[in-house]
Amino acid sequence: MSITPLMPVYGRCEVRPVRGDHCHLISEDGKRYLDFAAGIAVNALGHSHAGLTGAIARQAQTLMHVSNLYGSPQGEHLAQRLVDLTFADTVFFGNSGAEAVECTIKVARAYHQHGGDPGRFELITFRNAFHGRTLGTISASNQEKLHSGFQPLLPGFRFVEFDNLDEARAAVGPQTAGFLIEPIQGEGGVRMASQEFIEGLRSLCDEHDLILAFDEVQCGVGRTGYLYAYEHYGIAPDVMASAKGLGGGFPIGACLATERAARGMTVGTHGSTYGGNPLGMAAAEAVLDVIADAAFLADVAAKGERLRGRLEQFIGNYPELFEEVRGMGLMIGLKFRHEPRDFVAHLRSNHGALTVSGSDNIVRIVPPLVIDDGHIDEFMDKLSAAAASYQPVEAVS
Repeated sequence: MSITPLMPVYGRCEVRPVRGDHCHLISEDGKRYLDFAAGIAVNALGHSHAGLTGAIARQAQTLMHVSNLYGSPQGEHLAQRLVDLTFADTVFFGNSGAEAVECTIKVARAYHQHGGDPGRFELITFRNAFHGRTLGTISASNQEKLHSGFQPLLPGFRFVEFDNLDEARAAVGPQTAGFLIEPIQGEGGVRMASQEFIEGLRSLCDEHDLILAFDEVQCGVGRTGYLYAYEHYGIAPDVMASAKGLGGGFPIGACLATERAARGMTVGTHGSTYGGNPLGMAAAEAVLDVIADAAFLADVAAKGERLRGRLEQFIGNYPELFEEVRGMGLMIGLKFRHEPRDFVAHLRSNHGALTVSGSDNIVRIVPPLVIDDGHIDEFMDKLSAAAASYQPVEAVS
């Protein structure tokens, strides 16, 4: 047998973590890594956070799982908390970002079908987006690398250019149900939508009775210095997918919606075996205990500004390697002048700092939200050493 016991769908690197220590990971060989990838923006409170691990341990000793056939005091409490903190009136809990986006898609379609207009099922999405790995969510992306081997895709999606309001407006037709957008594209290159664009989409939805759906799986839960990035724009979506940082490392997803948008989500229309389990609810409550605090969010924004300022100053020393710095809060993209994966590997293997590459030649810097100035100093030291010692593949081949 040649296939590995773990299905070989990941290009795994040499790092094999066995323990986490705040903002560092320790591998099985004892090597220590500064974690500025945070499980791709998941470990918002870092590793082994006492409040999070304590909440999970206490809940595990009490009740881990029951069916959604029964009442859920844990889910009701967390849902009310999210409703109080956001634009939403109602919440569905799942187990991942992809599930949260799937629910978001269903909300948008059900809104029109429940309203007597089943012909409006198409969501307008945006080029270079990433919404997940299910058949529905890869169908919502135009990225061919996600599609290969999984054809035929699901119908009902139309792709237009990100941040191009004229193209988005022209795409609206009799089958349009709404827009699905990451206000800040993560895997797509830490690309921020402009204020004009987001306001324009909101106006189009209001004008044509469409659903504005935000995918804040990566940019939500404090990542940008706001609890959710929609607050930066001063507008509210009708429905929003959240996950990643919401569980701080425990699998959880959430679809948040207004009462109007969720009018089609009635008994029997959707469900999840594990979604909303008491253990996940306890984890998310512990995360919100820390992150849903104005002072904490302001500190995230301030740390992001300091890190971004250091990076902008730094890249001037290496114009042959770096082009620009993008992002908001602690969701930062360092644009490389070439494909960045070799540099990410060099930074990781030779200098002990973890980042993650993205589209558009971006090195994503998404550390735990609990970093301090010492971690920023450590990262900049490692990044500087990596840049000074880096030899591009083209130069040595």
